[in-house]
Amino acid sequence: MSPPRILLCGDVLGRLNQLFKRVQSVNKSAGPFDAVLCVGQFFPDSSELLDEFMNYVEGRSEIPIPTYFIGDYGVGAAKVLLAASKNSANQGFKMDGFKVTDNLFWLKGSGNFTLHGLSVAYLSGRQSSEGQQFGTYSQDDVDALRALAEEPGIVDLFLTNEWPSGVTNKAAASDMLVGISDSSNTDSTVSELVAEIKPRYHIAGSKGVFYAREPYSNVDAVHVTRFLGLAPVGNKEKQKFIHALSPTPAATMSAADISMKTPNTTLSPYTFLDQGSHSKEAAKRPSDSVSDSQYWRYDVSQKRQKHGGGDGDKMCFKFIYSGSCPRGEKCNFRHDTDAREQCLRGVCLDFIIKGKCEKGPECSYKHSLQNDDSQRTHRSENASANRSKECWFCLSSPSVESHLIVSVGEYYYCALPKGPLVEDHVLVIPVEHVPNTISTSPECEKELGRFQNSLMMYYKNQGKEAVFFEWLSKRGTHANLQAVPIPTSKAAAVQDIFNLAAEKLGFKFLATKSSKSSDGRRSLRAQFDRNCSFFYVELPEGTVLSHLIEENERFPAQFGREVLAGLLNIADKADWRNCMLGKEEETKMVEDFKKRFEAFDPNQ
Repeated sequence: MSPPRILLCGDVLGRLNQLFKRVQSVNKSAGPFDAVLCVGQFFPDSSELLDEFMNYVEGRSEIPIPTYFIGDYGVGAAKVLLAASKNSANQGFKMDGFKVTDNLFWLKGSGNFTLHGLSVAYLSGRQSSEGQQFGTYSQDDVDALRALAEEPGIVDLFLTNEWPSGVTNKAAASDMLVGISDSSNTDSTVSELVAEIKPRYHIAGSKGVFYAREPYSNVDAVHVTRFLGLAPVGNKEKQKFIHALSPTPAATMSAADISMKTPNTTLSPYTFLDQGSHSKEAAKRPSDSVSDSQYWRYDVSQKRQKHGGGDGDKMCFKFIYSGSCPRGEKCNFRHDTDAREQCLRGVCLDFIIKGKCEKGPECSYKHSLQNDDSQRTHRSENASANRSKECWFCLSSPSVESHLIVSVGEYYYCALPKGPLVEDHVLVIPVEHVPNTISTSPECEKELGRFQNSLMMYYKNQGKEAVFFEWLSKRGTHANLQAVPIPTSKAAAVQDIFNLAAEKLGFKFLATKSSKSSDGRRSLRAQFDRNCSFFYVELPEGTVLSHLIEENERFPAQFGREVLAGLLNIADKADWRNCMLGKEEETKMVEDFKKRFEAFDPNQ
């Protein structure tokens, strides 16, 4: 198959007549193109263009090809986007965007989706502390992209509204950027994210100019990144606002093609090593950049200094928590072995660095240095304990939301999720910190079967069927099997909608039909490879759909939830962050569920 053909566009500012006239012209001369991706402000900046804009939104004017936007701010944005959020016709998955009208899709918050084989990640809106309903991104949106960066595979396109701070560092001089300040209309959070995600192409707007930077190499990745800043539609300087691109999806490329570099490739603009020296010591970062902040967390300047590498001001938390750092001796931050030793023994890191902890008695870590050499033999146990303290699902963790627990067995417990998709959405979670429910012992499997049977009977009593699904990340996070009730009338459509979603992502499920749930899970154990990520769903009639996720494949962590949100016509709830409740509401939800489930609970 030929590579997809994509048009990229800068700030539209509501000028849809001009945009789509140009799109049709380009499509006729060089097309056909598959989609338009718009960055920067999409809505008008004055009410004068609102009628023109609404002609397209309300269907009086035609949008020629699928158009996706992330600049969800400007005149009329709140009204249009609120209607899109509540529209029951939004049956698509979050990865595809919310449908505003025919061929127009809003990419809300942050996320990633597959577009004609391309992995597309996005951060919608601008950074703001004003708490606006639309037009800004939240810390949750940023954290979701950080989690994406940890997954295998390569992102082809990364869309942001504003430029990353420092993108012109190490770049050749460009006449187009003369007089343009790098500190205005730039975002240091975007710098951090792009340094972590390492996309092949990064596209941004909001700067008012066109700028195609030379490709730059990435830290700890073989491929290069190309940054493209696009000018606004109809700008008076007649700078380029639309750009055609036809990249081959990284998932289909060979290792040699992925690692290919052109002669004008520069160093990454987000690392600040001294090019004039071959010394292994790193130079300090410019004060206006925080692009390395994913590597450090603790400022130890003017505090208890210890020996170590780096520039002496901050500790490298990647080293503290994992024992290694991808940057090695070139890391800008300190690799403090003593601090790591104390952390493995359960000592509070704030206490290690500051000599005190602001949490006081509420802190679950030790507030004294552990110097007994005999404790070194217990490092792995202490490391495991620390891991449990950080895990949301470990019962011994201070982070566990214990008020959501509804039933506890010997090997498994049940809890209601934060941000449930529907009423009676349940998580079945191993008590032990294990990465999946497939490779557990026979005793564990029997108890899991009892929980599943109880939930199926409970749902059946309400005229509903159970859908179970699990996403197994090879990163080894705490396993959880999700149980979602669906109306019996929709049970026959579940397999079709999962297959449709798989087709959109470019893969096919392996389907296994069995009369017993235990038989289906036995087949899963035969397919499972602990060196790969894995997704499966158990359907009401006994069929099990499974997919082994390839090394470079981008697979949405919330895939199962997003598909069921589409089936149930509640696309706005595909993102659990849209469904979060207060603690009082959660507590009442748990109490009500326990009363209804009591007769079916295998532990009663």
